[in-house]
Amino acid sequence: MTELLIIKPSSLGDIVHGLQVATSLKAQCDDLKISWIVREMFAPLVRVCTAVDRVFVFERAGGAKAFLKLMTQVRKTKYDYVFDLQGLLRTGLMTSRTLAKHKVGRTDAREMAGLFYDQKVPLPPEGRRSHALDILLQFCPVLGAKPVLKGKLQFREAESLNLKFVDGRGGAKPILMFPDSRRAEKRWGGFKQFTEILLREDRTRKVVWAGNNYLPDRNAFPPAQFLNLTGNTSLVSLPALIKRADWVITNDSGPMHLAAALDVRTFGIFGPTDPQLFGPYPLNGPTNFVVQAPVGDLKLLPAKDVYARFQKARARFQK
Repeated sequence: MTELLIIKPSSLGDIVHGLQVATSLKAQCDDLKISWIVREMFAPLVRVCTAVDRVFVFERAGGAKAFLKLMTQVRKTKYDYVFDLQGLLRTGLMTSRTLAKHKVGRTDAREMAGLFYDQKVPLPPEGRRSHALDILLQFCPVLGAKPVLKGKLQFREAESLNLKFVDGRGGAKPILMFPDSRRAEKRWGGFKQFTEILLREDRTRKVVWAGNNYLPDRNAFPPAQFLNLTGNTSLVSLPALIKRADWVITNDSGPMHLAAALDVRTFGIFGPTDPQLFGPYPLNGPTNFVVQAPVGDLKLLPAKDVYARFQKARARFQK
């Protein structure tokens, strides 16, 4: 049995990428047990991932006392490998406090985190211009695995989870939108207008808004065609909700990466961030599409232009 500890406390998109790496390692390595250190707000998703065997919760606001308590729990196990996928000072300190034969981190680690590793994985051939997931996949060869995605990302879902209420007429799969994003400059303001266009186009289809933070819709849409789940979307139900959708339309955000990882048709709306580095993976995959705002400014991206690009994406599945 090989004991591996992955340190990746945040954020949601980065954690999804880390879970894809964990899934690939489990698919390629025999007798591998994976533990994970994650922030409390993201722990529910990591706990239900089938690739992860044990979860340690990092309480970021808990101060030194919570940190020492966490590391006391972690140090009860002697690991063969520790992978610091985050590469920041706090995760470097976590790495230093673990009991492990091999402490492995990123070549591009910041805040002097590299001081705590005895091995650093190289960047991909494209260097810093590589996709975020390709950078994390470079940890795979440490365990003798190939730096590629293998296996299928899966989550344990509650048997009682019934999501039929999100379907449209006749059980039509909904269009799922995530209008929010952690950073304001990545948040497109045209979701309301885009929703109006889609609902006029097809009255049998239902559009569902989802996300962690509540966004008011001001009762602007017919209840039979629209459902607002923003502020009421749990991480545990997120994979099942995404898999039920026909399309997931989102800003550059964690749900976008999760949709792409689950092979659901994904349409990402980008502003200042580069889709080549942070887009749905793989960017040119058969179910992944993006539109980017002129000069990276989402205020310059009207809903009609997004709809036109979305129409082109849908046409690929109608041939």
